Order: sequence, then structure tokens, then C-alpha cells
Amino acid sequence: MIAAFNASIHFDIALIEYDLTGSQAHVQMLAHSGIISQAEADAIDQGLEAIRQEYRQGQFQPGIEAEDIHFAVENRLIELIGDTGKKLHTGRSRNDQVGTDLRLYLHDQILQVQTLIRNWQQALVILASDHVQTLIPGYTHLQRAQPISLAHHLLAYFEMAERDWQRLREIDRRVNVSPLGLGALAGTPFPIDRQYTADKLGFADLYRNSLDGVSDRDFAIEFLCAASLIMVHLSRFSEEVILWASEEFGFIKLKDSCATGSSIMPQKKNPDVPELVRGKSGRVFGHLQSLLVVMKGLPLAYNKDLQEDKEAIFDGVTTIKACLEAMTILVAEGLEFQTPRLESAVGEDFSNATDVADYLSKQGVPFREAYNIVGAVVKTCLSQNKLLKDLTLEEWQQFHPQFADDIYSAISPRQVVAVRNSFGGTGFTQVQNALEQAKTLLSQSK
Repeated sequence: MIAAFNASIHFDIALIEYDLTGSQAHVQMLAHSGIISQAEADAIDQGLEAIRQEYRQGQFQPGIEAEDIHFAVENRLIELIGDTGKKLHTGRSRNDQVGTDLRLYLHDQILQVQTLIRNWQQALVILASDHVQTLIPGYTHLQRAQPISLAHHLLAYFEMAERDWQRLREIDRRVNVSPLGLGALAGTPFPIDRQYTADKLGFADLYRNSLDGVSDRDFAIEFLCAASLIMVHLSRFSEEVILWASEEFGFIKLKDSCATGSSIMPQKKNPDVPELVRGKSGRVFGHLQSLLVVMKGLPLAYNKDLQEDKEAIFDGVTTIKACLEAMTILVAEGLEFQTPRLESAVGEDFSNATDVADYLSKQGVPFREAYNIVGAVVKTCLSQNKLLKDLTLEEWQQFHPQFADDIYSAISPRQVVAVRNSFGGTGFTQVQNALEQAKTLLSQSK
């Protein structure tokens, strides 16, 4: 039972390719530094490559007796090439070895996640391109606030995704630091060349303190923090899709490819993809919290607690990749905006009230006074079951003589959106500019 409890092979086998690559760089460094012969290094290198091929062909499947992937590889290497294989571990420890594997893995996965973020952004841009002129109610406090361009709404998620992409790039700088050669906690007496292995493995920098290097998991926590923010953004979009697809909103219809029916209610079409994404966000948040709790009380240097980092990272990676892929497909193929419903939605409320205040302000009425006047207008409309557009000019002028015929065009939803042309606003010109900038950014990332 204790052997099974201690073993990590059932999950850290995910690191095998990175473990083999790191070990190959290590033995070549040993030869380069004169610690072993070149012939020995070549034999070990070939043995490691043979294990890689065995694994890829499904022939290398170690069990719990191997304890972890590092011992499993070393034991198999000795079986393949004999005692020369025992020299593989010269000048390193499992502590710096696993740290190296994990960083190589995470560096690779960050690049893959960044590609998926770009795909998600591309889907948003394509959908937004079709809806620059489409209006949708904008909300604060989930109350209708002001009409906006639907493209502007979609591009807000593009901007969130861009921060996610940039954040991962910044974190990758701290992932891409080599601990290889730091030993168990104090370095090694062998004349190794850590820069040689760092260059071989593509690391950009070296850890400068052996105690820190073998026990550092800041980079993993940072990654899970970035992953959590990715899930926050996907979950927010998911929540809006779920609301928009409801009968109460009716802003979108979900295509059959991205929805399912009820088991007993044939009229229903359930938003399974966004609901699953919304639910899986808590899973990633939990991994972040788990690793923070693991790390908070650990004395230097390595402790067995750090074995708990891998499942959190592996599942975090798997979850955000699956969610990004699913949401990209949903946006690209699964949503059908109901533009007539959207058109009517922006014309059946008081979300143009601020524009009445702006109208009076442009006539020289102080804004706070204008604000109070419009409050009285809205109160009167509510008591008479009218909208602002239903008031006659005579009724308008009873509230203030500055109202004229052009008040009707000023409060039309399309004009309300069009005039908000300040940088970053929802005005159609600004949205088109933002769309072009987004397309340029994506084209430069290819």
C-alpha cells in the first residue's frame, strides 16, 4: 500500500518525453565536460532514444514498482545497455531533474495555449466583423444601460484574451529557467557545465541559487493563476451566451452542433458547452488554491509535498486547452444572433436617457441640471406607459424650451451608438478601427 501511495508514475509518465530530452542533454554535457567518455554518452543517448520509441509504440508501460518516471527510465536504460546506463545520473538529482522536466513541459504547453488563444481571438474577430452595425443592449448591474455595437461587445473579449496571451508570454520567461545541475539542494562536486545543458534544452536563463532552484514552484503557481484568469474570461462569456440563449433574452439561437436537447422536454435546447466551461472554471481555480496551500508552509529545499504539483498543472493545462477549443468552435459555428430581436430590444427601453442629458448639455444646460430634467422626463413616461420616442415635441418643451425637432434623431438607438466615437468607445468608426487593429495583431502573430 505504501509503495502505491508513494508512486507518481501513473501521472508523471506525462513527462516522459521531456525527461528523455533532458537526460540526453545531460549525458552529452557529461561527455563535453570530460566526466564520462563520448562513447558512453552516445550509448546512453541511443538507449534513451530507444526508450522514447518504445513509449511511442506502447511498449514501455512501467507500473508502480518503478515509483516515478525518472527511475522507470533509468531502470529500463540499464536493462538495454548495461552498467553504462548507471552513469546517467552522475552530477544530478531527481530534485533538479523533475524541476527541469516540469519546466520543459510547461514551456511547451504555454506555446500551445497561446496558439489556442489566438484561434479564440480569430473566431471573435470573424464574428465581430459581421456585426459592427448590429446593436445590442449594453448592461451595468444587469440592467439595461446604453445601446452598443455587438462587435464592440465581442471585441471586449478579444482584449481580455490578449491580456491572457501577454500574461503567458511574461510567465514563460520565468518558466524558461534551468535548474538542471543544481543537484538535490547544494549543487554537485562534478565539473559540470550548466550553461551547456541550458543551451541544449533551449532555456533562456539559469537558476543562481541551488536551494531556490530545486524548490521553486512560483512559475507553476503563476501559470495556474494565468489559467484561472483565462477561465474567468471564458466563463464570463459563457454566462452571457447562456443568458442570451434563454427565452427571456432571445438574443441568440444555439445551433444543434453546439447544444443538446432535454431528455424529456423536446422543446428545449441546452447550452451545454458554455455551461461546462462555466463549471470547469472552478476546477482550475481549485488547482491554483491547492498549489498555494502546498507551498505556503514548505521549508527549504525539496519536500515530497511537491509531488502534488503535477496533477494540478497537468489537469489545469488539459482543462484550459479543451475549454479554449470548445469555445472557439462555439463562436465560429454555434451561435446565430437574432438581429430583429436585438433591434427591437434596443428600442424598447430608456437606455437613451443619457443622450437626452447630453443633448441639453450641448445646448448649454449644466449636466447635473440636465440629468435632473431627464429624470423627471423618464418618471413622467413611466407613469404614462410611454417611451422617450413617444413624447410629442410639445411635451418635450414642457420640460425645457431647448428641446427641438432634432431630439428624435439624437435619441434614436443607432445615433446613440454612432456618436460615442471617443477612443475605445462603441461608435461605429471606433469599432471598425478596433477591428482592423485586432486583425493586424493576429496577422503579425502568424
